[in-house]
Amino acid sequence: MVKVNDLGQQTRLGQRSRSPRWAIAGKFQAQQATTIVEDIQASVGRTGALTPVAHLRPVNVGGVTVSRATLHNQDEIDRKDVRVGDTVLVQRAGEVIPEVVQVITEKRPPHAKPYHLPDTCPACGHEVYRPPDEVVARCLNLACPAQVRGRFEHFISKGAMNIDGLGEKIVERLIASGKIKTVADLYRLTFDDLATLEIERTVGRMETEAGQSKKMVALGDKVATKLLAAIDASRQTTFARFIYALGIRNVGEHLARVLERACQGDLERLLAADTEELEAIHEVGAIVAEGLVRFTGNESNRAVIRDLLALGVQLEAVEAAVGADLAGKTFVFTGNLEQMTRREARELVESRGGRAASSISSRTDYVVAGPGAGSKLAKAEELGVEVISEGEFLEMVGNTASF
Repeated sequence: MVKVNDLGQQTRLGQRSRSPRWAIAGKFQAQQATTIVEDIQASVGRTGALTPVAHLRPVNVGGVTVSRATLHNQDEIDRKDVRVGDTVLVQRAGEVIPEVVQVITEKRPPHAKPYHLPDTCPACGHEVYRPPDEVVARCLNLACPAQVRGRFEHFISKGAMNIDGLGEKIVERLIASGKIKTVADLYRLTFDDLATLEIERTVGRMETEAGQSKKMVALGDKVATKLLAAIDASRQTTFARFIYALGIRNVGEHLARVLERACQGDLERLLAADTEELEAIHEVGAIVAEGLVRFTGNESNRAVIRDLLALGVQLEAVEAAVGADLAGKTFVFTGNLEQMTRREARELVESRGGRAASSISSRTDYVVAGPGAGSKLAKAEELGVEVISEGEFLEMVGNTASF
């Protein structure tokens, strides 16, 4: 790091949006070494992304033995022309992540062959799909074992099915024990499954350098009872939460609510929709529509959805919109809201035809400011955007009784 120490000079130099003009960071040139690519295998991440990984003949790079390096994607492999058997130059990007810098083509053996990512997922055997405008190929199967943990953590999260108390450690142990394989299996868990489940816990402090002592401890009756109650409560949910919980690529909380309104809460209507019907929905573009159709057209995904509904997951009826009096209006909420949560405020705006944004621009119509409002309030005043209180907002929508 090289910087100007004088505070007065720092002030005169100023700063850019991302970094100060009075300081600059530098790095030592990365240490490099040559080795041989012994194999290339596709690794499946928690979101279904297939990443080609080069298995290298172990080599010391900057004091660390490197035996694997990411090749990022098929385009990167093609650009560098990396093949099994090649001699390559490797380094640790940022002195951390091993990467293949280039192929030493003059040392290429005659049997070296180009590598292509598989058409089927190496973890589950389902079709791999790469959107035309993207570099990442993905497995779209909900039940893919390589994606299970990430899908479970998303499914139980607050914005999705909101299963309180079911943390990462418990999910990991349930997966490792084979008690859950798809998200639907959560609703098959019994009292004994949970009460006898053992997780690693800190149980005391030892007078050693190791510090705290840890051992495997059963969850017990009290925790099992609470978890079963939380799982049971999550069976009653909304169309939007359910769709968001499924983890469909490019379908976030907002778009899930858009689909809820467009389909009037009818899940079968969404499952039967084609790309043309989906693209006709405001805010749904070609990429999202194609991704939705691929997801809902996958029989494994449909089986999980049918399973969830058969196990008692019920989608609340969608009430008719109160009105569209906020149509075309954009709201930004800042500071602490006292009569509702941010989520409730956004849902209220969207139920009246408006839009809730996270950042302020010249196109913002109202900023609803509560106690503790900071930079967003200042920007609103700078842009001349109308600022109203939470009370004024509730008067505007005429819905204070809901909160």
